[in-house]
Amino acid sequence: MKLNSSLLSVRKRDGREADFEIDRIRAAITAAFCAELEIPAGRPLAEPTAAHIQALVLRVQEQVLIAAGENGTVDVESIQDIVENQLMRAGHFNIARRYILYRHQRARMRALRLEAEQGKQTAIRIRQADGSLVPLEISSLKIDIYSACQDCAGCDPELLLRETLISLYDGMTAAELAAAAILVARSRIERHPAHDRVATRLLLAGIYDQAIGGGMGRRRSTEEIRTGFHGYVQAGQAGGLLDPALLTFDLHALAAALIPDRDDTLTYPGLQTLYDRYLLKISGRRIETPQYFWMRVAMGLAMDEGAQRNSRAIEFYEALSTFRFISATPTLFNSGTRHPQLSSCYLTTVADDLAGIFKAIGDNAMLSKWAGGLGNDWTRVRATGATIRGTNGESQGVVPFLKIVSDTAVAVNQGGKRKGAACAYLETWHLDVEDFLDLRKNTGDDRRRTHDLHTANWIPDLFMQRVAANEKWTLFSPHEAPDLHDLYGKAFA
Repeated sequence: MKLNSSLLSVRKRDGREADFEIDRIRAAITAAFCAELEIPAGRPLAEPTAAHIQALVLRVQEQVLIAAGENGTVDVESIQDIVENQLMRAGHFNIARRYILYRHQRARMRALRLEAEQGKQTAIRIRQADGSLVPLEISSLKIDIYSACQDCAGCDPELLLRETLISLYDGMTAAELAAAAILVARSRIERHPAHDRVATRLLLAGIYDQAIGGGMGRRRSTEEIRTGFHGYVQAGQAGGLLDPALLTFDLHALAAALIPDRDDTLTYPGLQTLYDRYLLKISGRRIETPQYFWMRVAMGLAMDEGAQRNSRAIEFYEALSTFRFISATPTLFNSGTRHPQLSSCYLTTVADDLAGIFKAIGDNAMLSKWAGGLGNDWTRVRATGATIRGTNGESQGVVPFLKIVSDTAVAVNQGGKRKGAACAYLETWHLDVEDFLDLRKNTGDDRRRTHDLHTANWIPDLFMQRVAANEKWTLFSPHEAPDLHDLYGKAFA
């Protein structure tokens, strides 16, 4: 059946009429199939799929003609309803869902475009830092997305803009607006890897807007970024974040060594990790760019290099910013700050008395606060049932204290930057070793479980020799064999 466009007209939403164009329906259905089958736009469809689409189009034509009736006019909404019904009658529910979303997107875009053409305030307003609301500038958002898509083959900036606009709501903040565009690009990375670069650029633009200012869409020159380095160090020091000693470096020489183009070597997951955990912020605003961050870490590492500290800082920066070497997380967190705690792990032995036990727990909290991993040797603490000389009572062993250690690691949470990490060590001859081995189980009394604490059992050669010979193993309470923990080799045996 061939439908002559002169026999039928379409009544649009604004009341105007236009000739019916079946090719537009065919293109919309084909686009929905391509999206569901993940076929790039423009690539020809398989012959069976193309034939099936043609059959759907013919059925839509028949229903449109019936809906038009004698006057030969049909509303555009009625045509879209017919397309949805025919897709679902054919069992293409996922494709129908995509068509419905496409229809909604087109309606939203038409409304926004009409408002822009008529000079009206858009329905979406952006909340400023002072609480005031300003109309969304679609042109500015469009520039941001088109700039991010530059030289990224396989990315459709118009599609990203359309999907971003659909996700917006009235009263959102500028940060939420930027995040919406990033999320749209990120959601399409699996479809085409070039979207990783788009998401990275959008996030990087937001970081530069926070750290240097001037809006997201504008690309900063190398000179502008280098010029802002001195102000960054001053702002960080005034905000109580950076070590005042950083101001004694030759900041002009260090700024001249910055290479902003190295930002392009970051992938989206890497940059997002920097943004979430490592870039310093004041009142929620990042004051560091990635290259400022690497140089800050380098300056902290070179702090005690004397007359060579400027050249050493540049050497460290070269290694860090090119990923030839990356310091451990505590160094990245704290180097160059007022709390230059650079070590990753702290190993301690817990004393067999209440004051020593809670001093160890308190030390754990302070060390974890500055991103240190913890390892506590609990072998010296007396076992369950052992006599407590001061009260003439019986000890509950190490397990109740380990529960406190586990909860402390969760509560301190490495200064709010990442999950706390603590490990408890116990030798195999300790009388509480069997309860110790049950600490990570998901069954039993939860008051005697430590789901967030790592456990390590020290196994001596003698234990393995007894296992091999199928012999018995002996357990002790440490207060009854106080020298056993320090012995090894033949003396231990």
